[in-house]
Amino acid sequence: MSILQAILLAIVEGITEYLPISSTGHMIITSAVMGIEENQFVKVFIVNIQLGAILSVVVLYWKRFFQSFDFYFKLIIAVIPALLLGYLLDDYIDSLLGSVLTVAITLIVGGWVLIFIDRLFVQSDDTIEKEIPYLSAFWIGLFQCIAMLPGVSRSAASIIGGMTQKLSRKQAAEFSFFLAVPTMFAATAYKLLKTYKTIDTSQVEILLIGNLVAFVVAMLAIRLFIQFVSQYGFKIFGYYRIFLGIILLFLIFTGYLPS
Repeated sequence: MSILQAILLAIVEGITEYLPISSTGHMIITSAVMGIEENQFVKVFIVNIQLGAILSVVVLYWKRFFQSFDFYFKLIIAVIPALLLGYLLDDYIDSLLGSVLTVAITLIVGGWVLIFIDRLFVQSDDTIEKEIPYLSAFWIGLFQCIAMLPGVSRSAASIIGGMTQKLSRKQAAEFSFFLAVPTMFAATAYKLLKTYKTIDTSQVEILLIGNLVAFVVAMLAIRLFIQFVSQYGFKIFGYYRIFLGIILLFLIFTGYLPS
């Protein structure tokens, strides 16, 4: 992987991490289109640069991270399901990280859910800051686990989980952002501990550049996303996912992309 390819992947990550369209799926697609050879480092890179995008949440919402211990306990409760399943299914998840076909199918299925999500769940008032119960935090964490399948979108899964708990679109999206911090930190740390001996000096430079670019781009994307979903909802993202999934299936079955 060249530095230019790493920068392009990081830009894609920064834009898509907080949109319910799957950042991992888009990086897999982008990697396939650029002809990047699938290897262990590419898989590490795809997981690792998500941490750069996630850290932008800490900067933008730093006051929320110091508001109370109760806030941290809820994040811990919500992240436990992902930690357990991520550890148990790590090898299986790894085997799917190069599958464009898996991404195409999950994009389409998730797209249908997003199109109808506003009709399925009652909306609460965005102007009212609702306290999230511990049990609701746990349920949101369970929904997040669905995103272990590439193409599902961690953001989409946890936002949908939040809306099943009667959170507003804005509050569901923001809690999804907060939950991403411990989730992606743990995933990145675990992946690096498993593979750090195989990473050379030049690859460390690529990882650092990728994280920096993802961090800057994500800072810009978060604000725009919150404003958009608060006003318009998720339907447009559902249509986009279905359209992209169909295009990918066409390209796979015509031999233009590997499955």
